[in-house]
Amino acid sequence: MKSENLYASFGISDALYAYCSEILNGLQPRFARIDAVAEENQMKVLRAMQQNRVDAACFSGSTGYGYDDVGRDTLERVYAAAFHTEAALVRPQLVCGTHALSVALGANLLPGDELLSPVGKPYDTLEEVIGIRESPCSLKEYGVTYRQVELLPDGGFDWDGIRAAIGARTKLVTIQRSKGYAMRPTLSVARIGELIAFCKRCKPDILCMVDNCYGEFVEPLEPSDVGADMVVGSLIKNPGGGLAPIGGYICGTKPCVDRCAYRLSAPGLGQEVGASLNVKTAMYQGFFMAPVTVAGALKGAVFAARLYESLGFRVLPDGTEPRYDIIQAVELGSAERLVAFCEGIQAAAPVDSYVRPVPAPMPGYDSDVIMAAGAFVQGSSIELSADGPLRPPYSVYFQGGLTWYHAKLGVMLSLQKLLDCGGAVLP
Repeated sequence: MKSENLYASFGISDALYAYCSEILNGLQPRFARIDAVAEENQMKVLRAMQQNRVDAACFSGSTGYGYDDVGRDTLERVYAAAFHTEAALVRPQLVCGTHALSVALGANLLPGDELLSPVGKPYDTLEEVIGIRESPCSLKEYGVTYRQVELLPDGGFDWDGIRAAIGARTKLVTIQRSKGYAMRPTLSVARIGELIAFCKRCKPDILCMVDNCYGEFVEPLEPSDVGADMVVGSLIKNPGGGLAPIGGYICGTKPCVDRCAYRLSAPGLGQEVGASLNVKTAMYQGFFMAPVTVAGALKGAVFAARLYESLGFRVLPDGTEPRYDIIQAVELGSAERLVAFCEGIQAAAPVDSYVRPVPAPMPGYDSDVIMAAGAFVQGSSIELSADGPLRPPYSVYFQGGLTWYHAKLGVMLSLQKLLDCGGAVLP
């Protein structure tokens, strides 16, 4: 069957198929560069596994206390080797990225300390963790204060503002690599390294933590290669490769990771406890597959950027800029377009393709959110997904795709839904 007929069976019009084919013809050099980075990262992960002598015994599950769980401990050494850190905490008990970040912050901040974000407001779900929005058990409730310095209008760092904000009580700097629900540039590893170096010149004993969600394996280097004391993320995003069913990671210096382990379990217990049940095979295999899975998601993001900007929509990053995460933001301008886009992503899903996503309240968010994700793992955003808050400028945040071909179909169906409702017009 011809390719256009295959796509027509999913509801893609001949005109849209032809238009997308023209866009894709110009993307092959970009795709080749993405594949080159994936190859480098694949070798890095493979080397980490070989150096730590991963074997079949590592896949056996554990229960109860989880004492002497060889596979769990080896996996943490693999992560530390791949991220070039002294230690790592990689656990199914870290239930999401927000939880991993909360553990890292709570473990390394004490009453009277101050937390600083030099990149503006953090992702919505961290607002209650910090206490920007009141919540029981927030850092604010435990006596940790918070300051933030906004990015400049061009997305640059406000060096003078950051210098002025770092004071005697500033203990930890949190740097969000990805854009979250903000139309601002994602930070490259090089820019993160520049920011970390500046903060440490201002105060040498300051700790720098990077929220690495959506950025793992996009570049050959990670923030831990440029001075971060901790890098934190979720296994149902990039590093889980679409196979890990749950989990989070914290990689960093041994003192920081030790404290995180004590906070996750209990003082005195730390990393010695924590059963891995039967998820380790998926966690190992997902980490091994992650560089290639991320490459497919990146190709989908680049395709979405070029396609939507060609139709006059504001996209971030644009179709020619370097990529530093897997998220593609598209400013759609209306709630109707936002819903239509998400309907297209849902219609492309292997799971729940017949479901129509609708905006609804979500825990941790201050406005209704629409989420499209027909995923094998609930909430997995390395799988094809799109979401956005129902508030101006009605931007959608598209990410994931376990394969490039699936991401391609999702992008095309999102635009088909917009065309069908009059929200976009082909030239």
